Amino acid sequence: MSQAAESLYARVREEVSAREERLWDVSLALHREPETAYEENRAARLLAGELEREGFEVQRGVADLPTAFLARTGAGNGSGEGPCVALLMEYDALPLLGHACGHNLIAAAGLGAALAARAALGEVEGSLLAVGTPAEERGGGKVTQVAAGLFEGVDAALMFHPGVHDWTWAPLTASAQVRVGFHGRAAHPTGSPTEGIDALGALIQLFNTLGVLSKRLPGGSHVHGIVTDGGRATNIVPEYAEGLFGLRGATTSALEELVEELRSCALGVAAATRTRAEVTDVGGRYEHFRDNEVLSGLFAGHLDRAGIRLSEPEPGVYLGSSDFGNVSTRVPGIHPWVAIMGPEGSDHTPEFAEAAAGPRARRVMAAAAEALACTAVDVLTRPDVRERAWELLRAKAAAGR
Repeated sequence: MSQAAESLYARVREEVSAREERLWDVSLALHREPETAYEENRAARLLAGELEREGFEVQRGVADLPTAFLARTGAGNGSGEGPCVALLMEYDALPLLGHACGHNLIAAAGLGAALAARAALGEVEGSLLAVGTPAEERGGGKVTQVAAGLFEGVDAALMFHPGVHDWTWAPLTASAQVRVGFHGRAAHPTGSPTEGIDALGALIQLFNTLGVLSKRLPGGSHVHGIVTDGGRATNIVPEYAEGLFGLRGATTSALEELVEELRSCALGVAAATRTRAEVTDVGGRYEHFRDNEVLSGLFAGHLDRAGIRLSEPEPGVYLGSSDFGNVSTRVPGIHPWVAIMGPEGSDHTPEFAEAAAGPRARRVMAAAAEALACTAVDVLTRPDVRERAWELLRAKAAAGR
């Protein structure tokens, strides 16, 4: 490690330490007033304002998302000149549970990393971006941002996620929401039973068929669903019934195959029951997460200096899905998992929401901000890091991993 690099890391630590109280205040402010997907108006205003006050050029409402923003700094200023690093912030909460996924910590750590990296480097060679990404829990703000070209020219997309494990990367599957509607014909079930075509019966048969299908799905793939429309009265044969299905696959290609399996099952049931099936996607699909070990290894090394040791994920364990997958398949990216409570706990619970405002969460937030900033410094100042990260991404893409 060169003396110049160590000096930059020391400056990052000083900058994060100087801002820690304010960063924790920001985290608690988000935690006190949780806002759900696409409604994060206070959160976006608070975070963008913090960046603007420290000299970032802020563009609000990017990608036609009112609660998204993009903050820039550096000589390149996002123009494609020189290296470019994006630090991502999530800040949407869960309905009824608040910040039970710890997005208040993701936002505060991303904010701290952006401010500390800029202060440590002075005039940034290339570009440093701080990206506000709404609606991770529902809808997928990053899916829209990727489609809008927001990450074109970016050499590294960096974020962390709080959890119940200390893992160098998060095993995140590809996912989709698919709506299946069956059209039948209404009739009186007693007076004219032969005239009716039971749409609800078809939907129930689809659930049964998917139960058989599930027994042969590969690891990381599954399908689960709910009935969203089952008819209006017990004395009317339902002419329409609808279900919403969540599908996951260990890879994006596995998800695509599963969606086609669902479509085939629905059409087969429709043919057997004389109904008509409609199969439509709901929202954008989340692609699987593609870890970049060049970058996640650097992050883990920096976090180790703060006393947090990361390990490889437990084989066969999947943590869910994230719209960050869509970023990571196009740009070298990291999404490490850092524990704010023990492995006996779980996110998306009231207990996790409470932990996200606790003393361990504060230590993790500050440590993650420091490690993210140091990793950003590595990418911006070391051409070899950028080259190796891109080589790895291309190799994984060619292998379908």
